[in-house]
Amino acid sequence: MDRWQELSAAVEERLAAVSSGERGVFAAGVAERLMSRHEALPDDDQAPFTMSLRPLLNSVWEGVLGDSTAFGAVKRGVAEYMLSEYCHNDGQDGPDDADESAAAATLYAAHAYLFGCGDFAVWVSRRAVEAVDHHLEYLAEQEEDVPDPDEALTAELQRQLRDLDLIAHHAKDLRYSGLGLSIDTSIRLRVELRTPLTSPDRPPRIESRPPEGSA
Repeated sequence: MDRWQELSAAVEERLAAVSSGERGVFAAGVAERLMSRHEALPDDDQAPFTMSLRPLLNSVWEGVLGDSTAFGAVKRGVAEYMLSEYCHNDGQDGPDDADESAAAATLYAAHAYLFGCGDFAVWVSRRAVEAVDHHLEYLAEQEEDVPDPDEALTAELQRQLRDLDLIAHHAKDLRYSGLGLSIDTSIRLRVELRTPLTSPDRPPRIESRPPEGSA
């Protein structure tokens, strides 16, 4: 088993062990990094359907950080997708817009928030891994320097594990975040979680203290 495969298994094991609130924040953070990368592409390379999901991802963030009123917006966003031509069972004969990495990750993150099922967060992780290959192919097409594929995959999964470490320090707040948190708590989590989790250039800052709720 390659190093990145071992790390992928470690991420999935961690996701299975944490609360649905922690999984929701993790999924939103990974989806945000993919969405931000897509938004940074030249206009001609941006997918309209993916770009249309930005409001949904913003609502997911509000929900996972404790704003219970975001549930309706996320539910409507998912429903619009389910009723659209992009949700189909036509295989390769149907539109593949929802299979773009950032789009798929955003939809999985929305489902992770709505239903709390661990599989959706795992699928977000896997889409980020797949996106590494797509990104390297894009760099090659642009005749830019292309990192070693195994090193790039390892870096992505190490980032995901660091994300989970950071999220674990807020486990007590996030355990019941789906029921709603105070405005002050949501604002604090936005600063302490959303900002570092979505940074493309530096790992999240981990405080040298045990996770909340630990003995």
